[in-house]
Amino acid sequence: MEPTAVPAPDATGGPPGERRTPRRLRSLLALLVTACVVLPLSAAARPRIPAPAPADLPRVTATTLEAAYAANRANAARAARMARAHGDRHRAAADRALAAPSRRLLAFDGRGAGLVTEVFGDLAHADHVAVLVPGSDTTLDTYGRFHAAATALHRQLAGRAARSTRVAVVAWLGYETPGTVSTTVLTTGRADEAAPRLGEFVRLLRTLTGPSAHLSLLCHSYGSVVCARSAARGAPVADLVLLGSPGTGAGSAAALRTTARIWAARGGTDWVADVPHVDAGLFGTTVGFGADPVSPAFGARVFAAGDGGHSDYFTPGSVCLANLARIVLGDASEVTRA
Repeated sequence: MEPTAVPAPDATGGPPGERRTPRRLRSLLALLVTACVVLPLSAAARPRIPAPAPADLPRVTATTLEAAYAANRANAARAARMARAHGDRHRAAADRALAAPSRRLLAFDGRGAGLVTEVFGDLAHADHVAVLVPGSDTTLDTYGRFHAAATALHRQLAGRAARSTRVAVVAWLGYETPGTVSTTVLTTGRADEAAPRLGEFVRLLRTLTGPSAHLSLLCHSYGSVVCARSAARGAPVADLVLLGSPGTGAGSAAALRTTARIWAARGGTDWVADVPHVDAGLFGTTVGFGADPVSPAFGARVFAAGDGGHSDYFTPGSVCLANLARIVLGDASEVTRA
């Protein structure tokens, strides 16, 4: 028997074919993980804001939407009073804004970081519905910027849609988002927890709008990891849009195993472009999200997002917002490509 040849080590010092994390990336991830240990510990010392349990509602139907909105507004008003009594004026103001008569809250939970699902437009009769899924650091305390994004998209859709076409936007803060500087933002843990909830919500939307409505998921930053996980579970949507995505955990669009059209965009000054698009074992877990969704190899439909940064995808008047409206309205041929 001939002796087995021993392969020469590759450039990283390990056997050929073994996926290893480059030294620079290992150092970066180790620094992030080390820094992230301190912040969660210090945040844990902050007293939790008291809030009532979510309103006890039967399963929402098209005929009970208004009653659900009213019950959740009342719950938000109660949460505002409790937060103010606790001395947290910032949270009290955020809750109070959500309790305004004009707000359509499909869900609300003022406990902890907080959860809310808000509707813009006539959801029960909409022909086209966009569901926005946020990324890191989105909580009730920072909800204003997410609300502004949903408002901008709804106005863009209403301005572009034909007179007989009805549109709605849903801002879905239905999961506890990771902090930008935290260990959780580097792994799929929060996304794995959130994906079944998002899938269940999309299926609820199908019962509210009917099978003919065009549903789109518009997913920003870490939210794109959530959406990818949900799409792979069979969430019934027509379009999946990845904005400023650090990756999805999948090596390609095909690997997501969804019938939805997959779109991706990144602004010209988005810092996500500098995030290493790898997944690697570190401290006993997998860190990173793999392939870059805007790379040709990933296989998404890459569209123009202009020169904006990580928070600029829904800026009124931007090329990105115009393209998002075209996707949501099903005008795929009019989307400008990158």
